[in-house]
Amino acid sequence: MYAYLEAELDKLKTRLIKMGTLVEEQIEFAIKTIFEENLELGKIVIDRDDKIDKFDIKIDKLCQKIFAIGQPVATDLRLLMSSLSINKDLERMGDIAVSIVERAEHLAGHTDLLKKIRLEEMSQKVLVMINKTINSFINNDPDLALEIIKSDAVIDEMDREIFNMIINEMIENPSLIKPGAHTLLLLRYLERLADHSTNISEEVIFLVNANIIKHRKKLDEYLQKHAPELLSGTQTDSEKTEGQPNLPDT
Repeated sequence: MYAYLEAELDKLKTRLIKMGTLVEEQIEFAIKTIFEENLELGKIVIDRDDKIDKFDIKIDKLCQKIFAIGQPVATDLRLLMSSLSINKDLERMGDIAVSIVERAEHLAGHTDLLKKIRLEEMSQKVLVMINKTINSFINNDPDLALEIIKSDAVIDEMDREIFNMIINEMIENPSLIKPGAHTLLLLRYLERLADHSTNISEEVIFLVNANIIKHRKKLDEYLQKHAPELLSGTQTDSEKTEGQPNLPDT
């Protein structure tokens, strides 16, 4: 029975890695669609979104099957629990990639503005976060996962600064109000991608070390032990968006 369980868990992790790799590429293509104004890449992102949805369903069903038949415990059980959460985050990241592509038509001709307000720089930092997130799961690396959690504070700071820059550009030049509104959405999508990467990193830490850090108190306790310099900079989702409008995720 254990050999069967081990084989099913290996299949589960393999599917998650394949899904994560595809999601990473989808986001890379989506960002290039915006900054390179490459609409062909955008079409690829939209066409492949269905593939991500199929991964999502297959992974959910496989988790249900393992729960029902395998009776996993300890590390195996944590892998199952983490996989369900990671699968959800990856699926949402795939949806965000499509939402980014949908902004391309509205932002065509405004790449200079996006670069001026450092949105391209932020997008590259988010891509690095996502790549490290996938690698932390592949390699069961809690130290790399913690590095991702640290870098989320940088993205949050950029989010606040760029938000204010967009508002100022719209005030100074009313002709930028419409593209500015779509830029605010793009900013929101990038920030959410960083948050989903952080969520997955928290699951990696749970998987490897059995530490649950998804809530503020538990996160502070973990950071106190592993990265005390971050304690003053950590924020909850509600704190991150304080003073900003409630923009949709997709």
